[in-house]
Amino acid sequence: MIKRACTALVNERLMHFPAVALIGPRQSGKTTLARAFKGSYFDLEQPGDRTRLDVQWDEVQAARELVVLDEAQAWPDVFPRLRAAIDVDRKRHGRFLLLGSVSPSLMTRVSESLAGRLSLVELTPFLLLETRNAPLADHWLRGGFPDGGALEAARFPQWQHDYLALLAQRDLPGWGLPARPQVTDRLLRMTAAVTGQVWNASAIGGSLGITHPTVNSYVDYLEGAFLVRRLRPFAANLGKRLARREKLYWRDSGLVHALLGARSTDALLAQPWVGASWEGYVIEQVLSTLAALGRRVEPWYFRTSDGLEIDLLAEVNGERWAIEVKLTSQPDPHDLARLNRAADLVGATRRVLVSRTRRSTFTDRQISTGLRPLLEHLREAT
Repeated sequence: MIKRACTALVNERLMHFPAVALIGPRQSGKTTLARAFKGSYFDLEQPGDRTRLDVQWDEVQAARELVVLDEAQAWPDVFPRLRAAIDVDRKRHGRFLLLGSVSPSLMTRVSESLAGRLSLVELTPFLLLETRNAPLADHWLRGGFPDGGALEAARFPQWQHDYLALLAQRDLPGWGLPARPQVTDRLLRMTAAVTGQVWNASAIGGSLGITHPTVNSYVDYLEGAFLVRRLRPFAANLGKRLARREKLYWRDSGLVHALLGARSTDALLAQPWVGASWEGYVIEQVLSTLAALGRRVEPWYFRTSDGLEIDLLAEVNGERWAIEVKLTSQPDPHDLARLNRAADLVGATRRVLVSRTRRSTFTDRQISTGLRPLLEHLREAT
């Protein structure tokens, strides 16, 4: 079994909270990781397991072993029971490990019943640093899902198409998305086509024949299912006009490449949107690696009307990092100079240029490197 980067974080949270929720997209490896913690296991999507937990609840919640509740959102009635059990002995930690495939923003029962009693840990598909035997090019092309990503070349891209079809037809409607599956399928393809771009809900809505507020509400569900990430613009009074709209990125590169028909590295590199794909891939790997290490990061992007920009601006360990992403193996010194001008405007103390280079330069203030060395540096620094 591949060791997951967030394992230590889950252990730490179980030591300090009565319940921990391990959340993330379907098929990202939550059940495999949870079973490594031992304890009694219940799959709440299975009627038999729900009945067993219902009948045995008094014994289960009184036992000293960890109780793992898989796909907890499938049985909302469990949340009031969890709250009551936890409130009987708030100082008893490490009792429940909940697994969920939908974010708490879409699970009102979690926010209503378990606020202050539960800690959240997100498990993504395999990160680049977790797949040491997979070349970066393969991980970027096929993504990180254990069953269909970088480690399963033969299944790409059919696995991704089947995965998204199941989400559109069953899971997203079950979680509350009111769109018909055909509309959801078109929305998935349209958002894939604009990954890395400033989000324009009106344009998408016009193509789908729905209003832009409706489009935004639909995208809330895609975000809640861990499919997309919206990156807010950095706001400050700098005497310049700044970008004001969010950017949208697909989180798993394999899914977006399947949707857009890039079946090989050569085909990917020939696409006009390859730079946006690489940018989104780097941003996701940086943010998800930091999250797996337990670092809370507030991310933004930065862009001025006169062309200065920073692809990812983030607070890390009390420092403001400005990260610019370039799809080149030979970064130009002018790229770093432009990054420094933008970083000076926002007070960034660390400036990072990420490219496909095999040469790395690390100083106290400035870094020019490839993605894997940067992720290793972040892991060591945090």
